[in-house]
Amino acid sequence: MCQIFAGQDPARFRMVTRRVRLSGHSTSVCLEAAFWDTLEEIAEMQGVSLGRFLSKLHDEVLARGVERRNFAGLLRCACLTYARDVKGRRPCIEELEREAQTDFSVIEKAGIEKAGTRECEVA
Repeated sequence: MCQIFAGQDPARFRMVTRRVRLSGHSTSVCLEAAFWDTLEEIAEMQGVSLGRFLSKLHDEVLARGVERRNFAGLLRCACLTYARDVKGRRPCIEELEREAQTDFSVIEKAGIEKAGTRECEVA
């Protein structure tokens, strides 16, 4: 019964630490490789870099008044929400794409994005 889970490639659950810039501050986030893969997929679907996506998510969480101490946990839950509620569901994907076009175009118009800056690097 558990072979689908137990038989996973160990590379999927190895820990990977990346340096990211959140609200202007450089920090490290440590997640399993499979979660980084999923976050890359979400960012790509929204047409932005992973760093930009993480920064925007972080800012939105702070704007809602949510405690930010467990950002890695929030990212894992975001991946689970994506897998459960979004991936493979066209209406949800279209909604995320619309939101991304609005949210990220506002940021670009404000001149926040710096051309050629890499926001997310493997540490």
